[in-house]
Amino acid sequence: MCLAIPGKIIEIGEDSLATVDILGVTREVALDLTPQAGLGDYVLVHAGFAIEVVDADYALETIELIKELPQLAGEDLFA
Repeated sequence: MCLAIPGKIIEIGEDSLATVDILGVTREVALDLTPQAGLGDYVLVHAGFAIEVVDADYALETIELIKELPQLAGEDLFA
C-alpha cells in the first residue's frame, strides 16, 4: 500500500526541488512529476516526490483526517 501525504510548497529552489510543509515538518521534495506546481500550492508527496497538485480544500480536509488517525485507531497503532 502506498500513502501520499498533502503538503504545502513554501519554497521553490533549483533543480526542480521544493521545500514542502507537511504537518508542520519541512521536507525537500522533487517537483519533476509536477512541473506545474507553484509556491503556495498543495501537493501529494510520496517517497520524496510531489506526485500530484491538489485543491487546498481537499488537502486541508485530508490533513485533518490524518491528525485524527491516532485517536481513531488507538494509541497502539504507532507503538
